[in-house]
Amino acid sequence: MILANLTGVIALVLMVAAAGVGLYAFVHAALQRADAYPAVDKLTKPVWLLILGVALLLVLLLDIFGAAICAAAAGVYLVDVKPKLLEIQGKSR
Repeated sequence: MILANLTGVIALVLMVAAAGVGLYAFVHAALQRADAYPAVDKLTKPVWLLILGVALLLVLLLDIFGAAICAAAAGVYLVDVKPKLLEIQGKSR
């Protein structure tokens, strides 16, 4: 019984963390200039907003599997796209 509760708590914490990171990535993507995305040879701004928005929705619909998808999408954005966007716009990290 205690192990089942612990598993549920851990899953909930992971889902909240993935949703938080996904929301941060979505907001960051929304605040960037649209012309910066093609300038760094990445997908366009609307495509990234769609990817990150759908990933956030999947956290609600698919529980822990959706959280994994959201974490992957946000991770790709934050590790690959965000640094290049900041670099081309002359902003510090």
